[in-house]
Amino acid sequence: MLTPEHCDLFKLPFFQFAQLKKYQPQAIPQIKADYRAAWQTWRALMMQVSGCLGAPFAPPHIERWCNGWQVRAHFFAFFKYAQYQEGAAILSVLLNRRRLTVSLDWHSHKAAGSNIALAQYNRWPQALDQQTFAGFDMWHGSDSEYADYPTVAQRAHSDGLKLQSADDFFCIGRHLERDELAHTDCAVWVVQTLQSLQPVYESVYR
Repeated sequence: MLTPEHCDLFKLPFFQFAQLKKYQPQAIPQIKADYRAAWQTWRALMMQVSGCLGAPFAPPHIERWCNGWQVRAHFFAFFKYAQYQEGAAILSVLLNRRRLTVSLDWHSHKAAGSNIALAQYNRWPQALDQQTFAGFDMWHGSDSEYADYPTVAQRAHSDGLKLQSADDFFCIGRHLERDELAHTDCAVWVVQTLQSLQPVYESVYR
């Protein structure tokens, strides 16, 4: 079960081991232990979500808690349909120091091998049912993961559906702020949010 304290895990002054060894060497064993324990909870949550979703979803990709030279500033996982494994469109789940986020996203790091182009992904805002998704947040891929985002309704009202560059894209999703984790069944919330985003995800491939 996720708690507010899982967000607090990421409130570190440094994430790179080189910096930690220089400035906080005595803290490294505890940081590693805390990360391992929290990541096990995170992994268990993602597998619980996967079990609830079932087909047509493939098993999730769950990013590890470190990459060898630094601990993560967030935990990250993503889901795809089994038939769309080669596409860079993803349904992502992210936990950082501020909140838990579930969103439709473009996986830029995998774009080169994607069987759909960014231009195809970027068609979904025009086809979006703005009434159904009015309360969802919508943001640019380059926006900070810690920022406040406008809702779909606010963007539509202010003509904020324009891309900023050829490499720009939109994300759409929902968030649970840190303190809300204490009284929310996160597995249920993640499953429900992913399911609500399925029609948007599917529209990318039509």
